[in-house]
Amino acid sequence: MKYNKDTSEKILDNAFSEFEERGYSGARMQSIADRAGINKALLHYYYKSKDALFELIIKKAFNMLLPKIFKIFDDDANIFELIENFVSVYIDIIIKHPHIPGFVIHEISNNPNRLLKLVEHENININNIKQRINQEMENGTIIKMPVEQLITNVISLCVFPFVAKPLLTGLVLNGDKKAFDAFVEQRKTEVSKFVINAIKIN
Repeated sequence: MKYNKDTSEKILDNAFSEFEERGYSGARMQSIADRAGINKALLHYYYKSKDALFELIIKKAFNMLLPKIFKIFDDDANIFELIENFVSVYIDIIIKHPHIPGFVIHEISNNPNRLLKLVEHENININNIKQRINQEMENGTIIKMPVEQLITNVISLCVFPFVAKPLLTGLVLNGDKKAFDAFVEQRKTEVSKFVINAIKIN
């Protein structure tokens, strides 16, 4: 059987949709084959297992997310503009691909070393971000606190609504699924405002 790049890409695109919609545990190789318009035997010729396919999907998700996120910090904007840009871009990406947090949580639980290798492969150096934040603290622009806590706070505030969507929709938004879209769009402003007000020295 001869390898065909177009077929391989078509499988990956449809696998991404399958994993996005159903998560890792709910995704089925037969469903991926059906989406791609091929038989299951051909799918297994290109990708031996669901886990092998999922690894490539994780890489694709990270390629969508990490370069765009960390490129923000190459900007000369002030720390508050950087926070606003980070939150806006981060939430926009997750709005377009809402199951990326689920992919990451699955990997944290099942294969954390694979995530670390992906970050290393992207040459992401979070120390540059830490240094930038520490410098702002030394300059008296923002309050002093553990940098790791600040970074974790910002990411958590962005991600949690997507991870907890069923809970938020059912309890906070009175079961109105359409209201969730407006809610997460508003988060871009509210998260930035909350973080900046919490750390800014007046």
